[in-house]
Order: sequence, then structure tokens, then C-alpha cells
Amino acid sequence: MANSRVAGRYVKSLLELAVEEKALDAVHDDMQKFAALCAASTDLTRMLRSPVIPHEKKRVILEKILKGKVHKLTLSIVDILTRKNREPLLPEIASGFHSAYNIYKGVGQATVTTPVALDASTRKKIEQIVKTLSSMASIELEEKVDKDLIGGFVLNVGDKQIDASIKTRLKALRVKFSENPYIKEF
Repeated sequence: MANSRVAGRYVKSLLELAVEEKALDAVHDDMQKFAALCAASTDLTRMLRSPVIPHEKKRVILEKILKGKVHKLTLSIVDILTRKNREPLLPEIASGFHSAYNIYKGVGQATVTTPVALDASTRKKIEQIVKTLSSMASIELEEKVDKDLIGGFVLNVGDKQIDASIKTRLKALRVKFSENPYIKEF
């Protein structure tokens, strides 16, 4: 919890600095690539979190990975974080930056879970529902597939959830049928 608060402060500072330097989109792209790199490479995240590897060595490794491939502001924040021994926060900062970027740009985020992949027309309909629920002009829709739903969908928009899945309806029916109004409970 304390780490996420600290990471949030770094995200906020990086966002403000990127806006001030007019490098918001470049830094956002860098952070997305770094978050994807951390997700793909468990060795990298283990190295960042390792208390055995010296911070200076981590800084050199990160510089070799990133130098010439990212914006100078991104490289600067990585350098600052490693000098302050905060490099274990880098994956969390990279992923948190995307949410902060979307809030700044006014992009709504939603997750839809379906038993099969969505086609273009269904995706468009769900995006319209999300725009109505969130009152955002543009939407970033994350799609997940869960074959256990049988049919329908589960849509999460902010703190709202619409569960129109067959699985949930069957579960509700099972509970309803388990109640017997003719047997008196004492």
C-alpha cells in the first residue's frame, strides 16, 4: 500500500513534468513499452526488486536497455529513481502512468468479459454503452474471454458492473430453486 502511494506520487510528478515539457505522448509511449517489457520479462522485474544487486548496477543495466530508445525525460526519471533506490517501483509507475494519462486526456476505461471474442459491431455497441455510462468522449475497451460465462457479458466501467451473463442467471436460478416454500424452517 505504501509503495503504491509512493508510485502514485512519482506518476503524478512525471505526468506534470511531461505536460510542461510537451512530451506527454512520447513519455506515455515509453511507459507503455516499459510496462510491456516488465510484464514479458520476469527476469527484469526480479532484477529491479533484488536487494542483492547494487543500485548502481541496476542503473547501468537500465541505461543500456533504454538509452537511445526512449525520450530524455523518461531516461531522466529512471535515472532519478535508481539514484534514490526506488527502482523496484518502476513497473508499477510504468503501468500507473497509463491510467493517469487516460484521466488527463479524458479517456474512459472499461473491461468487457465475454465467452467468445467480440466482433466489430458488438464492440461498437458496447463502446456506446460505456460512453453513456461514463459520459466520456472516447473509450479504451479491454476485452477478456472467459468460456465459463456460457453466454452474455460482464461489463466493468469505473465502479459500475453490468453482469448480463448466463452463468450468473443460472446461479440465481439455482439459489431460487433451493428455497422450498413448503418446508417450514424452525
